[in-house]
Amino acid sequence: MWERPGPTPRQRRTDLWIGLATAAAAVLNVAMVRSVGLFVFHFRPSAAEQYAWALAIALPLIWRRTHPEIVTLVVAAVFIGGQVRGSQETQFASGVLFAAIYALGAWGRDRVRARRVRIVAIAPMFVWIFVSWLLSFDTLGGDGPAGARGPVTPILGALVNTLLVNVLIFGFAYLAGETAWLSARRQHQLEVQAEELRAAQAQAEERAVFGERVRIARELHDVVAHHVSVMGIQASAARKAMDRDVGTARAALSAVEESARTAVTELRRMLGALRLETPAPAAAAGLDRVEELLDRVREAGLTAHHTVYGDPVPLPDSVSQAAYRIVQEALTNTLKHAHASTVDVRVRYLARELEIDVADDGRGVASSAAGGMGLIGMRERVAVHDGTIEAGPRADGGFRVRARLPVEAVPAQRVAQP
Repeated sequence: MWERPGPTPRQRRTDLWIGLATAAAAVLNVAMVRSVGLFVFHFRPSAAEQYAWALAIALPLIWRRTHPEIVTLVVAAVFIGGQVRGSQETQFASGVLFAAIYALGAWGRDRVRARRVRIVAIAPMFVWIFVSWLLSFDTLGGDGPAGARGPVTPILGALVNTLLVNVLIFGFAYLAGETAWLSARRQHQLEVQAEELRAAQAQAEERAVFGERVRIARELHDVVAHHVSVMGIQASAARKAMDRDVGTARAALSAVEESARTAVTELRRMLGALRLETPAPAAAAGLDRVEELLDRVREAGLTAHHTVYGDPVPLPDSVSQAAYRIVQEALTNTLKHAHASTVDVRVRYLARELEIDVADDGRGVASSAAGGMGLIGMRERVAVHDGTIEAGPRADGGFRVRARLPVEAVPAQRVAQP
């Protein structure tokens, strides 16, 4: 159960000044009443006693929020005591009693005890009403004061009127206190929820930053590693052909130059996007560019085959790009680690899936086994699309990567045709 925190130092200072101001006003009102000679009980009590009762009921307001139960009981006792003595200043005293009951409802930490104390404080008031009614029976009996006219007798009218007024006053004080406490609890819940939202937002931002870093690392690996691998193969071929076939060496060096330019261009694009506050979306490389990858593989000296099965369907750009990167990384692994002579790329358009199958005839070593990040990057891309991936040595030699990406029906979009 939520407990309302105690008042702040500022609120306690405010209560101090309110209590002192109310006590001063009550004393002043007693002086004015004595000057006019208006006394509720038709006899003139001593000034000292009246001032004492006024101070006794008003000063406890100083602690109405720090000790609401005690203040309510003290104010109720003083109110009844002053009434019994016939020395009570009733105007300010009624307001103080209302404020004490309200404060207990609004600030009482133990809600069960707060309700019981308010009932204990209010019940004697109605007992006193009946006592006063009995004491006034002789005065209001018969036809009552001169000018009394109404549907009921004066004594009954006085009783009903007093009951109605007090029910409204005490009922409103009780309900207003409950409403204030509920409002404070809702405010606390809103603050807690706001703090939780801020924490969740901070975590989301951290996850977004981490995800962006992973994406950038994956892009750098896929793009740069592929071109650098091709450059290494071509440079090795150029070195070996330098002495016996100048034309072959020149072609290999041209491929190195082209791969270097492509890698630098991709690096500049990515670094430029990082400098933007809101990076502009880059043109996605999809399955329609797989043949370009195979051309580079062929230039590196491998025999490459590309086959498409099924009818090409419109693919979301994210799926097409993921498939392209998987092919690219598989070919990079083949160039760097497999020592293969042939690589076979197959794209299958199934009923609800897109299958990518890349197999070579090398020695069956994955990039992860060689200390690379290729398979990790491919698994991450497949996981984003809730797909599956298999990677491992083939039974008859070589290495195979087979990935399946779910494909939903997509409205007219770019068709990824190899």
